[in-house]
Amino acid sequence: MKAEAKAEAAPAGGGSKKKLIIIIVAVLILAIGGGAGAFFMLKGQDAAAEHEEEPVKKKSKKKKKEAGPPVYVPVEPFTVNLQPEEGEQYLQLAFTLQVGDAEQSEVIKNNMPKVRSRILLLLSSKKASEINTPEGKQALSKEILEQVNQPFEDHGDEQEVTEVLFTSFIIQ
Repeated sequence: MKAEAKAEAAPAGGGSKKKLIIIIVAVLILAIGGGAGAFFMLKGQDAAAEHEEEPVKKKSKKKKKEAGPPVYVPVEPFTVNLQPEEGEQYLQLAFTLQVGDAEQSEVIKNNMPKVRSRILLLLSSKKASEINTPEGKQALSKEILEQVNQPFEDHGDEQEVTEVLFTSFIIQ
């Protein structure tokens, strides 16, 4: 009986060594595969990042080459109801946009209905007390600039409006 027990124990010990070796090999294969996958994914992201940075550099070079006098785009005056504080109050506002070049001027002019809509929504959300001070007017100028610079199309380029210049500002 002792010989039979040893004969049965030996294959069990050899089988567990085989299982251990198989497990170690499987873990090594997974580790190597994971490392290789991570390497290629990171390398792919670096290449994509380099590809994305190149158009930005080209765009900035374009600005430097075409540096010249600023181009102005006048916007028709607005008359809007302000948010109520002391009865009904109105804002009559006229301004001009400063853009970098004639191409941007054409983009703004071609999308003027969107520009006017965005600004109308912005102006009608204001109270007279918010925009009656010089600081309020400067803040409004920045908000108009943000609205106008937003892309006109989904995933489109932002506009290059550099300044909002008020030409008339009347609160009644």
